[in-house]
Amino acid sequence: METLHIYIGFDQVESVAYHTLCHSILSRSSVPVAFHPLKQSMLKKIFNRERDPKQSNEFSFTRFLVPHLQNHQGWALFMDLDMLVRTDIAELFALRDETKAVQVVKHDYVPKSEVKYLGATQYKYPRKNWSSFVLWNCAHPSNKALTPHHVNTLDPLSLHRFQWLNDEEIGELPVSWNWLVDEYPLGYQGLWKKDIKNVHFTNGGAYFHEYAAKGIDFCDEWFTEHMLMDYCKQID
Repeated sequence: METLHIYIGFDQVESVAYHTLCHSILSRSSVPVAFHPLKQSMLKKIFNRERDPKQSNEFSFTRFLVPHLQNHQGWALFMDLDMLVRTDIAELFALRDETKAVQVVKHDYVPKSEVKYLGATQYKYPRKNWSSFVLWNCAHPSNKALTPHHVNTLDPLSLHRFQWLNDEEIGELPVSWNWLVDEYPLGYQGLWKKDIKNVHFTNGGAYFHEYAAKGIDFCDEWFTEHMLMDYCKQID
């Protein structure tokens, strides 16, 4: 049976988000999964890029190391850590298209706010959030361009816009797989809560007090998932 490889950005300031996301996948998956936290301190031998003043987390660039970390073999998923999976992740891998180098949700939007979590600036640029959820065809010949050297040196927007690829090599996933909370209203493209497969708290997770207080969509679900992740059966 195939094991699905899932790479998740890790940043200590949102550690609780990483572990809750992993639990949401584990509790629903019908197949084996292997989690790979993209923790920068673990990647020092291949990643030495200086922190960009515009990046809001530690994994802004390490996500592009996934094909290299997979030895350019097979398929893998990259996810931002501020997500919550609501269905069997095997459903996503069933959408694999061998003709594509990557598959992403091709968002076409302008962020509503100027600031996101922890006071970080909300930058606006074409193809924003495409790289936050990437189904990687690691063996695709075009992804061989993503050597550690290139990930360390390429222009940030060239990476986040997938400009090492031809446009026809960028496949599309349904928006339900990268649902941007507070950016997409329920009902967008005919999708309601029952239809959303992966929630993305892109502006700020429910675990930040300011967003929990706002009662953002899926906030209660995140806290329920966190409670289940934190559960330990006790002897009476």
